[in-house]
Amino acid sequence: MTDKKRCLALHVAVPDLPQRGANVEVRPLVDGEDVLAEVFTEGPGEDPKYLLLPDGPLTAGAEPHEVRLAEATCTEGCCGALYVTIRRDGDHVIWSEWRNPDENGVDLPEVWFDAQEYQAEVERAVADYSWEWPARTVARLLELDLSKRTDWLAQWGCELGGVSAWLWEPEQINLFLFHPGRSAIRESRPWLQFRMVLDVSSDAPEMQAERLAEQLVAGDPRQVAEVCGGSPAYARQLGYPWPQRRRA
Repeated sequence: MTDKKRCLALHVAVPDLPQRGANVEVRPLVDGEDVLAEVFTEGPGEDPKYLLLPDGPLTAGAEPHEVRLAEATCTEGCCGALYVTIRRDGDHVIWSEWRNPDENGVDLPEVWFDAQEYQAEVERAVADYSWEWPARTVARLLELDLSKRTDWLAQWGCELGGVSAWLWEPEQINLFLFHPGRSAIRESRPWLQFRMVLDVSSDAPEMQAERLAEQLVAGDPRQVAEVCGGSPAYARQLGYPWPQRRRA
């Protein structure tokens, strides 16, 4: 790649074999070349859930901002990640200052895109859910619904952690909650993470998400969820049993 004007395509890659731990990832293609394949093979590209958002991290503005495009499978702190700084300069969007915390330098040049073409591709990718499988669609719609119902979680001292669907579990989704919230983690106060496994069916994803949301907001989610994060000491302090780990 050189610094002449380029064409960006954002490809969502879904593994053909849904093995445990398989990742859905965003693969940025510049003039058809997979940027990640050139310089970062330690792990997958970021999940669309984090990169492909309205006015999300790939949106370019006059103020430069850094975006993580990929992370090592074993975590960034172990084997690195790939970052790029994105900014808009007049009629162009520029990707530059490539960085991997695990290396001294990344061998990629500054890349220029036509701003209108770039924004059109970002908006196309954000609006395209054709790659989703049914459980993933239910999870996305349910998380969107629950994120608007902050009063429900606040009354139980909880914060929504997210709703996930994994390829190797096509008939269920996982809802995560923090109690009392992420702020407790930052402030080194007792905290717990709860996990709730919800079944999905062949019904329309929109109907399922709405039905699940109504069922959830009818009561205290902690009564039907299991502790999956925090510590035994925090569980004792907050009055919850710590789960017994199953032996292999």
